[in-house]
Amino acid sequence: MSGNFLFLLSLGSIWVMLLYHMFLMLGGYLYSEQMERLRAQPRRQRTDDEWPTVSVLIPAHNEEIVIRYTLDAMLRLDYPRDRIEIIVIDDNSQDKTGEIVDEYCRRDSRVRCLHLKPPHAAKGKSNALNQGLTIASGEFIIVYDADNTPNSAAVKYLVEAALEDPTLGAVTGKFRVINAKKNLLTRFINIETISFQWMAQAGRWHWFGISTIPGTNFLIRRSLLEEMGGWDVKALTEDTEMSIRLYEMGYKIRFFPLAITWEQEPETWKVWFRQRTRWVRGNQYVIVKNLPRIVRRKQGRIVFDLIYFFFTYFVFLVGVVLSHLLMLLNMLGLVNITLPGPFLLIWLLAYILFIVEMMVALAIEKTELTARNFFTLMLMYVTYSQLWLYLIIRSTWLQIRAVIIREEWKWDKTQRFQPPAAQK
Repeated sequence: MSGNFLFLLSLGSIWVMLLYHMFLMLGGYLYSEQMERLRAQPRRQRTDDEWPTVSVLIPAHNEEIVIRYTLDAMLRLDYPRDRIEIIVIDDNSQDKTGEIVDEYCRRDSRVRCLHLKPPHAAKGKSNALNQGLTIASGEFIIVYDADNTPNSAAVKYLVEAALEDPTLGAVTGKFRVINAKKNLLTRFINIETISFQWMAQAGRWHWFGISTIPGTNFLIRRSLLEEMGGWDVKALTEDTEMSIRLYEMGYKIRFFPLAITWEQEPETWKVWFRQRTRWVRGNQYVIVKNLPRIVRRKQGRIVFDLIYFFFTYFVFLVGVVLSHLLMLLNMLGLVNITLPGPFLLIWLLAYILFIVEMMVALAIEKTELTARNFFTLMLMYVTYSQLWLYLIIRSTWLQIRAVIIREEWKWDKTQRFQPPAAQK
């Protein structure tokens, strides 16, 4: 296989993904404009008795640093008191998490605490959520991570979207980075979150009616959870795995960005790397689990999503790595690329397209389109984005090794940091 062919193959895969993400950014922008018009419209007024019962599940393992902020935000939720319960699943915490939650239980009847101890504890987020589901009484289940501080209207927005469309199995909101200004890493993550988490979600929903459950700030119908047997305890990214099962059942998942939560992100590279490794390995598990059965899928949305994940984690990765490798080998004279063309210009155009895509996404959040973020973006392409290549390669190797040696998967909890003032 000639160097010319490999070069064209890598170049094509890179540009296909870049143009596709630009397409998603455009859809995200159009959808966000639609949401702003919806926000300005008068909302239907319901009496307290008209709101369905809701159970908020919060899995917590050694969360004493953040749990007060989270529970304070939950108690500020604008939802009828007798229609909501807040269940914290204290998953064998070795710090003061359980004591703090018990203190809130005594102060407010809406808060409940389920203390898990071995052998039913320390088995990961999915197991904790399944245990919480057994004592939940709500018609709708809403999940928040233990570091989340949702806006007061978040739950009502999620519920309203579900009530308006019975074909929705789940509704997901958007999340923002509460510690975005902490350091360079959190600024990178903030841009990534706006661009690839909520703008890409918005674009996928706008163009294709597709969305994926995130790990937090989402609603799911209790009846569907019980029908599917709860969360998959083997999935490190239980959210993606559950999304596919919901589509298989014939339901849709709507992205509804008016429901906002604020989330803490890693503040050190070590913590970031471990968290993202878990994400990548979890998504690879979902791909491998579902791709062999793709020809039997009846729901087109599932097939599209699986192909998208496959391209993101394998085809695009191979294209970028191959491009870098060919460039290096060509400079060393080990591979001869004889194709005519302004390839430096093509690379510069890809870089510019990346910057434009990100700036379009940042423009949606009026506080984020700043000169500082522009220069952060310029640095992000050659640093943060390239680190993802190594992360995916390493995660792929870990996943293959785990399958070969039948290694038991263990949930790797993300370390928390002292949060700034909770958002209201």
